[in-house]
Amino acid sequence: MKPLLKHSARTLLALLIGLGLLACSEPEAVQQKLAPVAFHDSDECHVCGMIITDFPGPKGQALDKTAVKKFCSAAEMLGWWLQPENRIGAAKLYVHDMGRSEWLKPDDSHLIDASSAFYVVGLGESGLQGAMGAVLASFADEQAARKLAAIHGARVLRFEEIDQAVLQQAAATQHMGMH
Repeated sequence: MKPLLKHSARTLLALLIGLGLLACSEPEAVQQKLAPVAFHDSDECHVCGMIITDFPGPKGQALDKTAVKKFCSAAEMLGWWLQPENRIGAAKLYVHDMGRSEWLKPDDSHLIDASSAFYVVGLGESGLQGAMGAVLASFADEQAARKLAAIHGARVLRFEEIDQAVLQQAAATQHMGMH
């Protein structure tokens, strides 16, 4: 009887230790929905420090569970995102849908997932102004993006097609269009 009692006591002890360790473990991470937030008149661009609402055109933002980073343009946000050190987190990216917003003051209720947006690139001759650097117009709807691109002789790209070379070329085109 003693060996059976010893075995039962050991099993019970192991079970209690296991339950104690389980109770001390980190709680399962609750999946947090990272919804876009409004831009305010005092918001500064995460990259250049300029006041975001001083500029027309689509803005961008990157949200993770610790912070919101806001950008004075969709291009500025994409340039930041393309840096390897910024791609390690689980940031959710948003841009304005210019198919449903006015260029001079984009509507924050029309912020869309940047990774599913269509981008009009090459708007240098269009006269559409934005913050410094490249001006990209972001759209939820591909047809709306293609319509703007056709009017201005620009092209439409998907999120995954945009790299630093595209942004540099767009910035150069924008700069040439201003002169």
